[in-house]
Amino acid sequence: MPAIQAIRIAVDGSDRVLTRDQKRFNTLSRQIEQARSTLEAWQDKVAPYGEAHVQVLLPLQAQWRALRRQWVFKLDLASQRFKWTRTERETLQAVLCEAAAELLGADDDDVELKALFARHAQVEFDTERQEALQALKELTEAMTGLDLGDDQGLTSEEDLLRRVHEGVQEQAAAADAMREAKASKRRKTAAQQRREDEARQATQSVREVFRKLASALHPDRETDLRQREAKTALMQEVNQAYAKNDLLALLELQLRIEQIDAGHLAAADPQRVRHYNKVLAEQLDEIRTEIAHAEMRFCMDFGVEPGRSLNPLKLGELLEREARHWRAALVLATQDLDLLDDPAASKRWLKAIRRDFRERDRDLDFF
Repeated sequence: MPAIQAIRIAVDGSDRVLTRDQKRFNTLSRQIEQARSTLEAWQDKVAPYGEAHVQVLLPLQAQWRALRRQWVFKLDLASQRFKWTRTERETLQAVLCEAAAELLGADDDDVELKALFARHAQVEFDTERQEALQALKELTEAMTGLDLGDDQGLTSEEDLLRRVHEGVQEQAAAADAMREAKASKRRKTAAQQRREDEARQATQSVREVFRKLASALHPDRETDLRQREAKTALMQEVNQAYAKNDLLALLELQLRIEQIDAGHLAAADPQRVRHYNKVLAEQLDEIRTEIAHAEMRFCMDFGVEPGRSLNPLKLGELLEREARHWRAALVLATQDLDLLDDPAASKRWLKAIRRDFRERDRDLDFF
């Protein structure tokens, strides 16, 4: 649908002011316009970001993994060449296993890395990962009360997250069904009956707008071929908007074919405006849900930490920040490689790592 300014209820030049419901209509209309713009931005900007991600970030990440892999094997060699205390050797093994596991998480077909992991962890990487995944599954089941099924087919944290998501959806659906069953057994209160009546009337309001449009735009009633084609295209937009229960789009179409204007809406029955507001509020919630899903898909597809306030119009800035992060990581990875040539510096580095491990353990004990 061509982009037009969202509909507003306006009053004439008299002293009359907008009612509370009319002001809410305008607010909802403006919020829907803004939400639509945000959703369209997500739909338009993700593909260019994906292309830039492939061209800019993936090569940097590949270089970092290559340097990190080189560092792991050089650290393994240093663990054999240098003299270490027992505590230092235990810390080295923990560092090696953690770094190797991180790399294997991106490429679990690296046979040499798996052999290094097994030598220092004294257990195969695949076995360790499966045991950790099983422990995480049991903890998740204990915390959520969900039944996540057996271990067959569970090969990654992504599989586990998928099962959790499906379990939560099933749990919510069961809870909704139970609430509906209980509600049907109870006698409806006056408030419940009023809400149901309002919902029916709101739906009827959308249907009435649709019928007026359909009557005005029916192509079969047009003898002029060009006008028939134009009405056919408009009727397709009407059908799409009605299928989505998109009241604002239907009202915009009425405005475009001059069935209504701002004065028409200003003179609308107050009850009709309240019905419109109910539909618009539901429409706004649906668009915002779509935006949240689009943002979550983006985070999952490109490894962006969820929970950040992302603006689809500023993905270029995000890409540049990510690129700076990986360039800095490459510098640090090179420095880490050079450090392993100096035994004294390596020992100082390992002492700092051991201190970090102790602080991390204390934090875990606190929780």
